[in-house]
Amino acid sequence: MNDLTLSLTDLTKGYNAGKPNEVRVLQGVSLDVKPGEVVALVAPSGAGKSTLLHIAGLLDTPDSGAVAIEGTDMTNLSDRKRTAVRRSTVGFIYQFHHLLPEFTALENIVLPQLANGVADNAAKDRAMALLDRVGIAPRASHRPAALSGGEQQRVAFCRALANEPSLLLADEPTGNLDPETSDRVFDALMSLVRDTGLAAVIATHNLELAARMDRQVRLNAGVLEHS
Repeated sequence: MNDLTLSLTDLTKGYNAGKPNEVRVLQGVSLDVKPGEVVALVAPSGAGKSTLLHIAGLLDTPDSGAVAIEGTDMTNLSDRKRTAVRRSTVGFIYQFHHLLPEFTALENIVLPQLANGVADNAAKDRAMALLDRVGIAPRASHRPAALSGGEQQRVAFCRALANEPSLLLADEPTGNLDPETSDRVFDALMSLVRDTGLAAVIATHNLELAARMDRQVRLNAGVLEHS
């Protein structure tokens, strides 16, 4: 395995380039994340956290700079190859669970595995193991509408880890939950991350949660400040 799971180098990103109302969202952002490391990305809403995560996860491209995942430069990959890397190597978690409402908790975790070529029985076995790991295996046959907010988000965590990614990117993963549920769900997330040894970047404005991660970086006016 490469020494670095994620390496971001001198990323810049702006909108309305060359116009009077141009907004520079990222300015020379660099960040390295090692396997097994959990990094808190701290910034207020609207500061560019989501943009940075989307670039790191190959959902967006920077104006300049480079993104490398497991030592491979992703800068000039075709859209098809970027999609393949996202599917097999990167897991995403958002503030809202985005589960497919017509499918059960189990099926929501099975589907991305099937899309990645995993056999049906193996996909179901892994899905059940993940649900059991976060304590909601008895809810496997329930659709999202029948689950609590905390249960929905735990299913979303399992879905993000379904294809055994090496990199997890989470954007305010507990931001839509009450404080007590947020703590429980965050504990479940950290346990999953520690057990799998993947690298994680978790965006949050919750300083208490950020303090429980390995280190913190802060996005301030487009510049990433390292603690």
